[in-house]
Amino acid sequence: MIFKQYGGIYGYRRIRMVIDRKYGKRYNLKRIRRLMILLGLKSFIRRSNGYSTKTSYVNIEENILNREFTADKPNQKWVTDITHLKYSLSHKAYLSVIKDLYDGSIVAYKVGYYNNNELVMETIKAALEANPGATPLLHSDRGSQYTSREYRLVTTKAEITRSMSRVGKCIDNAPVESFFGHFKSESYDLKRYKSFEELVEDIDRYIQFYNKERYQEKLNSLTPLEYRDQAVA
Repeated sequence: MIFKQYGGIYGYRRIRMVIDRKYGKRYNLKRIRRLMILLGLKSFIRRSNGYSTKTSYVNIEENILNREFTADKPNQKWVTDITHLKYSLSHKAYLSVIKDLYDGSIVAYKVGYYNNNELVMETIKAALEANPGATPLLHSDRGSQYTSREYRLVTTKAEITRSMSRVGKCIDNAPVESFFGHFKSESYDLKRYKSFEELVEDIDRYIQFYNKERYQEKLNSLTPLEYRDQAVA
């Protein structure tokens, strides 16, 4: 039998091709498929994974921010995202940040080995602890962490308004992408990190520099935290 001859890896399409070539005819594909079903013949290569994406929980929000990248006061609008980094030869790490659109400061960040829900939730927790009482609009992309049930529960409990970028529109979250670009061009891309700890240390150093020492023309030549301090003075 042809199915057994090829070790069970051929589905009905390839079985049809083998039969056609062997007998010099053109057999009906649906007939081959129907006969294989009747005989219980099913290839074990590239089977369906059960359509898990159809049954898993996904929470999508509107793009409430709508590219309005300015804010009237601190903690009014936050944007967040994750970028992947490397250390040693090819080990991966992930940087999750939350940026305030009022002054451009990084209000919270976390570095982890894994790009998972825990990394995002820890970042949100750090941002809320650093800014007690804050109930901002928080804009993200549609990554699995941000569309998860856990993210929805955590943000709802904190009275955070969720906003999400449209599909394929990375410019909808341009401010946080801009920060990642500055970090990589001014620090990360200029170095090679031997360990995870060395990478984290450099991220700590850069974000301190970015918040406290990096003057920005759009902030009247002040640093993000200097500009922020003016708002609460």
